[in-house]
Amino acid sequence: MAQQAYMTETDNGGREPERRTARLRRLVRRLTAGWRGDRRIWRRGIVTAVVAVGLAVVMLAHAHIPNVVGNLGSLIETFLPWFGLLVPVLLVVALLRRSATALIAVVLPAVVWVNVFGGLVGDKTAGGGDLTVATHNVNAGNADPSGTARDVAASGADVLALEELTASAVPTYVKALAATYRYHSVQGTVGLWSKYPLSDVRPVDIKLGWTRAMRATVAAPAGKVAVYVAHLPSVRVKLAAGFTARQRDKSADALGEAIADETLTRVVLLGDLNGTMNDRALNAVTSQLRSTQGAAGSGFGFSWPAAFPMARIDQILVKGVEPESSWTLPETGSDHLPVAARVKVDTSSS
Repeated sequence: MAQQAYMTETDNGGREPERRTARLRRLVRRLTAGWRGDRRIWRRGIVTAVVAVGLAVVMLAHAHIPNVVGNLGSLIETFLPWFGLLVPVLLVVALLRRSATALIAVVLPAVVWVNVFGGLVGDKTAGGGDLTVATHNVNAGNADPSGTARDVAASGADVLALEELTASAVPTYVKALAATYRYHSVQGTVGLWSKYPLSDVRPVDIKLGWTRAMRATVAAPAGKVAVYVAHLPSVRVKLAAGFTARQRDKSADALGEAIADETLTRVVLLGDLNGTMNDRALNAVTSQLRSTQGAAGSGFGFSWPAAFPMARIDQILVKGVEPESSWTLPETGSDHLPVAARVKVDTSSS
């Protein structure tokens, strides 16, 4: 009787668990038909097995791939999550080749990918927080700055950072955001809009010769927060030069030094860093701060390019505050997606 309680009677009198098991067995038999007695299943697919093991090594030891030639290590780290797409391809090849060796080898990159990125797939969003922040590279060539401003303001962000502002477009953004944000400051090509008072506003020198980073103190209701806005130099992928990112790396080091000298304990960095959290070239910054997406987001939160996001280079990084949720916002007239996060400034009760 106890056993029958776990069975579901079907219309034709069969038991559902038994039917599922039978279907699974038929599928396995179909896939492995002709494998029994085939002594070559261990000798076939050696190349596929080698590729699978190599893929596992790359994902596991990417930090040891040198940047000497074309910044190859950083290039791989930028798109590292996508390497997981090779696993099902290798699995299909192993099955078609009827190679037991390749099938066993494919398990290695699958396990490594889950170990490295599996934690990002789930939803870690919490329901708390007392401050919402957002950042958006609005694109200098944006044909509708007013519409973009309205879109990001509709996110409900208390503090909003914009990057790649042009002198001609700044008045449009200021006018469109005035109703939502009482306080704002534009420094060079980056700007900060806030519902709460700003003080100690100043540009941050990231060794470019012009201003693409700033710092301000936001007087949030739960306490003062040092907010940095940065737009690090772009990187390029060229056939001859590889992944050219020397100026980006130099600016990242300078930004990291500025954050290290910050006197406030609560820090939020908003901006387009032109690099992912996996890119070792951003270590001067990422070693000090946590990603809100990694800590409290759902999925990878890719932000660029907007038409088909492949990497998260628009970042919200924090220390001294607790990430509660993180997400991407709908597409605007830019080639980047806006990203937002809700954080808990008052951590005294945590």
